[in-house]
Amino acid sequence: MKRMSIYFTLILFIVFSFSSNAQCAMCRAALTSEGNTAKAAAINDGIVYLMAIPYILVAGIGYAVYRMRKNKAAK
Repeated sequence: MKRMSIYFTLILFIVFSFSSNAQCAMCRAALTSEGNTAKAAAINDGIVYLMAIPYILVAGIGYAVYRMRKNKAAK
Protein backbone atom coordinates (compact mmCIF):
# COMPACT_ATOMS: atom_id res chain seq x y z
CA MET A 1 0.00 0.00 0.00
CA LYS A 2 2.90 2.33 0.75
CA ARG A 3 4.31 1.76 -2.73
CA MET A 4 0.97 2.66 -4.27
CA SER A 5 0.89 6.00 -2.47
CA ILE A 6 4.42 6.79 -3.67
CA TYR A 7 3.42 6.09 -7.28
CA PHE A 8 0.27 8.15 -6.89
CA THR A 9 2.22 11.10 -5.50
CA LEU A 10 4.77 10.85 -8.30
CA ILE A 11 2.02 10.84 -10.93
CA LEU A 12 0.39 13.87 -9.30
CA PHE A 13 3.66 15.80 -9.42
CA ILE A 14 4.14 14.95 -13.09
CA VAL A 15 0.58 15.71 -14.17
CA PHE A 16 0.11 18.89 -12.16
CA SER A 17 3.49 20.52 -12.66
CA PHE A 18 3.67 24.28 -12.80
CA SER A 19 5.74 26.27 -15.25
CA SER A 20 8.31 28.55 -13.69
CA ASN A 21 11.14 30.75 -14.86
CA ALA A 22 14.09 29.79 -12.71
CA GLN A 23 16.88 32.32 -12.47
CA CYS A 24 19.19 33.35 -9.71
CA ALA A 25 18.37 36.63 -8.02
CA MET A 26 21.36 38.48 -9.48
CA CYS A 27 20.67 37.33 -13.05
CA ARG A 28 17.04 38.28 -12.74
CA ALA A 29 17.86 41.74 -11.39
CA ALA A 30 20.39 42.38 -14.15
CA LEU A 31 18.05 41.26 -16.92
CA THR A 32 14.91 43.03 -15.74
CA SER A 33 16.68 46.34 -15.20
CA GLU A 34 17.82 46.63 -18.82
CA GLY A 35 14.54 45.69 -20.48
CA ASN A 36 16.32 43.59 -23.10
CA THR A 37 14.09 40.57 -23.70
CA ALA A 38 16.49 38.93 -26.16
CA LYS A 39 19.18 38.74 -23.48
CA ALA A 40 16.70 37.33 -20.96
CA ALA A 41 15.60 34.63 -23.42
CA ALA A 42 19.24 33.73 -24.08
CA ILE A 43 19.91 33.36 -20.35
CA ASN A 44 16.87 31.11 -19.96
CA ASP A 45 17.98 28.98 -22.92
CA GLY A 46 21.43 28.66 -21.37
CA ILE A 47 19.92 27.46 -18.11
CA VAL A 48 17.93 24.79 -19.94
CA TYR A 49 21.04 23.74 -21.88
CA LEU A 50 23.07 23.37 -18.70
CA MET A 51 20.26 21.39 -17.10
CA ALA A 52 19.87 18.97 -20.05
CA ILE A 53 23.51 17.90 -20.42
CA PRO A 54 23.71 15.75 -17.23
CA TYR A 55 20.51 13.91 -18.19
CA ILE A 56 21.89 13.15 -21.66
CA LEU A 57 25.16 11.88 -20.18
CA VAL A 58 23.41 9.62 -17.67
CA ALA A 59 21.15 8.24 -20.40
CA GLY A 60 24.17 7.51 -22.61
CA ILE A 61 26.01 5.73 -19.80
CA GLY A 62 22.88 3.74 -18.94
CA TYR A 63 22.50 2.66 -22.58
CA ALA A 64 26.17 1.60 -22.74
CA VAL A 65 25.78 -0.50 -19.58
CA TYR A 66 22.60 -2.05 -20.98
CA ARG A 67 24.39 -3.01 -24.22
CA MET A 68 27.35 -4.51 -22.32
CA ARG A 69 25.06 -6.61 -20.12
CA LYS A 70 23.01 -7.74 -23.11
CA ASN A 71 26.15 -8.80 -25.02
CA LYS A 72 27.51 -10.59 -21.96
CA ALA A 73 24.23 -12.50 -21.50
CA ALA A 74 24.16 -13.53 -25.18
CA LYS A 75 27.59 -15.21 -24.98
